[in-house]
Amino acid sequence: MKNNILALALLLMSAGLVAQKSNENNNSTWTAARPDGHAPISVMGDHVHHKGEWMFSYKFMKMNMQDLKYGNNEISTSDVLEDYMVSPEEMSMKMHMLGAMYAPSDNLTLMAMASVISNDMDLVTRMGEGFSTASSGFGDLKISGLYRLFNLNRQSMHAQLGISLPTGSIDEKDVTPASAPNEMILPYPMQIGSGTFDGEGGLTYLIQGNFISFGSQFKALIRFDENDNGYRFGNRYQLENWISGKLISSLSISARLQGLIVEEIEGTHPDLNAMMVPAANIANSGGKYINTGLGVNLYVPSGALQNVRLAMEYAFPLYQDLNGVQLENGNTLTLGAQYSFH
Repeated sequence: MKNNILALALLLMSAGLVAQKSNENNNSTWTAARPDGHAPISVMGDHVHHKGEWMFSYKFMKMNMQDLKYGNNEISTSDVLEDYMVSPEEMSMKMHMLGAMYAPSDNLTLMAMASVISNDMDLVTRMGEGFSTASSGFGDLKISGLYRLFNLNRQSMHAQLGISLPTGSIDEKDVTPASAPNEMILPYPMQIGSGTFDGEGGLTYLIQGNFISFGSQFKALIRFDENDNGYRFGNRYQLENWISGKLISSLSISARLQGLIVEEIEGTHPDLNAMMVPAANIANSGGKYINTGLGVNLYVPSGALQNVRLAMEYAFPLYQDLNGVQLENGNTLTLGAQYSFH
């Protein structure tokens, strides 16, 4: 596993050097008007637009979580049931995202992202009874501004500053064997929103060669205060690095490497029993992750569908060190369509 991580890191570093080398004698600006001109579809806020330009996007993401871990060690359901009344077995999250971007100037791009989320979790009790819970609804609304710092020698850098508005529900309930026929509050991972106003900041660097593009992005999501239910989710810090290679004028492929740190939940929901199920115990939240993804990006440079992009990325974990007992993240599939115009 360590060799795989090192190989991917070296690949991305080498690609950046190749892209830099190809730029040495080229004084043109970085451009999005090529298939590798955007980051992999799972990366948000990766580019700015020219004055008066609009972009609308739709993305669909599905992530699966399965197998139990304590830290970075695998454990069994029976191990969990020694300490808890209920153990999770697997969980899936589906997210539909609608985005809009508009540039009032060449240096400033405004961005908004709304989402609809559905969660499903399968669990089992100490008595061997299996059951499922589900939640769905609108997620938190994200609004931000991207400010270009420079764009020259086919290199570009921009900063991002935004806010996440608590439009998603934090009161999702469902029926369980312990509560039937009544509903009870669902654990933290099954809630749709954060319930807090959150600040987001980031910095993105892009560089292009004749056939290869490289990007690096750092982002931080900071929770400002506890929500109405007495807790707040942990802060998130992530570093994305990607390389995209242009195969033909309308098609590129990409590889991405992500490092992610998620802090523990602070505070507790008064109606959640921390000894019922691991997901209701804040000690079992957050962790450190290294993920990778492989993607395809189709761009239409001319004709009736000019400036339409279709993209796909398949991502999977390389390393996970989870706080306490949690389901480990599995594979993630992201599909997207984007359209830009003046």
